[in-house]
Amino acid sequence: CNHVKHHKMAGGIEKLSLKREMGLIGAISFIAGTMMGSGIFMSPQSVLINIGSPGGSLVIWAACGVLVTLGSLCYAELGTVIPESGGEYIYFLRIFGQVIAFMFAFSCLFVMIPTSVSGIALSFAEYAVTPFYLDCTPPDLVVKCVAAAGIMVLATVHSMNVRLAIFIQVFCMCFKLVALTVIIVGGLVLLFNGNSNHFEDSFKGSNVEISSIGISLYQGLWSYDGWNTLNYLTEELKYPEVNLPRAVMISIPMVTLLYLLVNVSYLVALTPKELMSSSAVAVTWGNKVLGSWGWVMSIAAALSAFGSLNGTFFSGGRVCFVAAREGHLPDILAMAHVNRLTPSPALIFTTAISLLVLIPGDFQSIVNFFSFTAWFFHAVTLSGLLYLKIKKPELPRPYKVPVVIPILVLLAAIFLVLAPVIDNPAIEYLYVTLFIFSGVLVYVPFIHYKICSGLLEKFTAFLQIFLEVAPADKTL
Repeated sequence: CNHVKHHKMAGGIEKLSLKREMGLIGAISFIAGTMMGSGIFMSPQSVLINIGSPGGSLVIWAACGVLVTLGSLCYAELGTVIPESGGEYIYFLRIFGQVIAFMFAFSCLFVMIPTSVSGIALSFAEYAVTPFYLDCTPPDLVVKCVAAAGIMVLATVHSMNVRLAIFIQVFCMCFKLVALTVIIVGGLVLLFNGNSNHFEDSFKGSNVEISSIGISLYQGLWSYDGWNTLNYLTEELKYPEVNLPRAVMISIPMVTLLYLLVNVSYLVALTPKELMSSSAVAVTWGNKVLGSWGWVMSIAAALSAFGSLNGTFFSGGRVCFVAAREGHLPDILAMAHVNRLTPSPALIFTTAISLLVLIPGDFQSIVNFFSFTAWFFHAVTLSGLLYLKIKKPELPRPYKVPVVIPILVLLAAIFLVLAPVIDNPAIEYLYVTLFIFSGVLVYVPFIHYKICSGLLEKFTAFLQIFLEVAPADKTL
């Protein structure tokens, strides 16, 4: 819905920019639409497996909702103190400086965006192929091939036609809402008819180990991913000092309530064993509650995941644009096609890395690595907010949160980073940590000292001609 404007730069180079025209309704829709994706159709069984009890799983889902609500309020203050697009990247740049900002952009480009795309693509593929394998688990190779096909199709769509991508988003959003409504209504009908025996001794068998709680939170928080998405496009939001906190306080509690009702419906219709053994819980629910119409849930869940994947392509390039604009990533990643006005270089790069992540990965490990990295940087962001509150109290703050809130969320973020490695250390988390800090080794020679900058400029010029792209101002 953003209209692109053209500006002439020195030397006759044409740049592209956006109007600030997203209002409160658009902001609410953007947050809720981004959050409600594939996770609620894939994560419930993983949460239940790790926490061990129906009651415990509902507590985890509620805790995730409270955590992201408090976290989003902290981000709302940051978004009004630093009213620029780019989310964590721009906050790191303004508070901590170049190195930390580059580490985030580096990790986002090579870990967070690709793992997000791959995880959602696997969700889409799981539901898309489940109707063809009703009596057995779909082969891993088939699932990954369908996931790769989904990534390639959407990358092509976003590179060729933005309007078609927007239509896909709206179309899938409608199916997403219908699917969630059917699940909630079906569950409430069963509950009112007295089917509540699955909630007897609902906390029996709960796993209270730190690592189990941490992994359960990772799986639940995956479904809430996107709670901070509005901070990536602050420059496109009308009256951000008012609309940013309002949109957060409306959209996130609404999504939390929906998620709790959906999980209650799953637990009313299915035994804990049935839920934990299901690879596609919405399909299992549909087969049991809707009977011969159960296949409809598979289509709806697949379209929901496809829409979430489509939305990830929309928002995934924003960090690339802002970081490239600040000189931390190659200029080519901040360019758009001169005729189609699509960020094709960033899309091509993201697609390539996502396909590489998809080859060895499985859904749960991808979610865990994404959540580990994301909450590491959330902790750094919250530390930055506390620093501004203590050291820069004179900065204008149209919106403030009590200092206790960022402290609580920071403690939760530290727990989420440390929990999976305290009880059951895994070497993969060490690799992810080393990769995050390896950004410093890339920054010093290539960004600070600009080694090979001449070669990169020649390569960028070649790609500009080959891909028919031009520099873009702000985001697309």
